[in-house]
Amino acid sequence: MTIRFGILTLSDRSARGERADISGPALADLIHTQGWPIIAQRILPDDETSIRAGLIEWVDSGDFDIILTTGGTGFAPRDVTPEATRAVIQREAPGLAETMRAESLKKTPHAMLSRAIAGIRGRVLIINLPGSPKGAVENLQTILPVLPHAVQLLTDDPDSEGSH
Repeated sequence: MTIRFGILTLSDRSARGERADISGPALADLIHTQGWPIIAQRILPDDETSIRAGLIEWVDSGDFDIILTTGGTGFAPRDVTPEATRAVIQREAPGLAETMRAESLKKTPHAMLSRAIAGIRGRVLIINLPGSPKGAVENLQTILPVLPHAVQLLTDDPDSEGSH
């Protein structure tokens, strides 16, 4: 099954060109190992309005099955990714975020500071990931096995019931 991904890196410094985006390419590498295409990658500042607009634009394009965000999920005042995501999704997918946090807690106590969420807008799954390359990749690896079935369900694939 092909899953079409978008990767949205959220970082003031990367958006200004002061720091290279390492997390977005690290996620892209992992996705490519699965044979899935990256339709687009973009860097935006930690700005709730910009993040909301970027997510809505990508969802409404019809080009994506899953949009991954990386960055802006912590406690810093400019960490607004969960708020922006919550404003655009129609339904939450709490099991994904809960599972990522639970697995991350086995590696670092800082995982309990993650405010990442996951949810659905239309037929697109949006998943918040940490801003660190290691954390982003580890979190995505945790939920990777269920993503094909999630997309099958979202797209009303008639084979979705057979993959339980």
